[in-house]
Amino acid sequence: MLVIGIAGGSGSGKTTVVQAITEHLKEKVVVIPQDSYYKDSSYLPIEERQQVNFDHPDSIDFALLNRQLYELKNGKTIEQPVYSYLTCSRSATETVTVRPADVIIIEGILIFTCAELRNQMDIKIFVDADDDDRLMRVMARDILERGKTVETVIERYTKTVKPMYLQFIEPSKRYADIIIPQGGHNKVAIDIISATIEKALHTTQE
Repeated sequence: MLVIGIAGGSGSGKTTVVQAITEHLKEKVVVIPQDSYYKDSSYLPIEERQQVNFDHPDSIDFALLNRQLYELKNGKTIEQPVYSYLTCSRSATETVTVRPADVIIIEGILIFTCAELRNQMDIKIFVDADDDDRLMRVMARDILERGKTVETVIERYTKTVKPMYLQFIEPSKRYADIIIPQGGHNKVAIDIISATIEKALHTTQE
């Protein structure tokens, strides 16, 4: 079993890289998104929930993420939480059943900020991208998928996303074994990484 961490700023192209690797490895891989492990904010009034800083490490339930990753590595099935950006809360009744696989991909902007989580990873990949490109992708995603307005997206990017990137995410790049420039558009890098993963997987199974 291999555990691969894929980090990078919001809109860097992490999802594109994950999808490419997943398509290459087929049924051998499961993906654990950091976003499923945001702490529940349902106890707060809706106005306060909207102010949650999703780009700060304190917003992530790393204790649960570490525990469930450990369980997967030990052959156990987990019940992954379901988090809604629209309500800023974790579902009290719904979970996603995740079974162990040959390759486990942990994906998220803050995953390299947690030493315990990093220590569970075999390969750490940082997806790098130009700030302007990331902003455009964040705007498109938040408007289409999360019901935000252009004004709120720009305000959040300026006040939260960019400062948190500079404080926490960009510095975590130093923990990466591999850095992919040009985000998810770098097909050469993605092909090389996919081949490297397959080789490493073959070695661990011998």
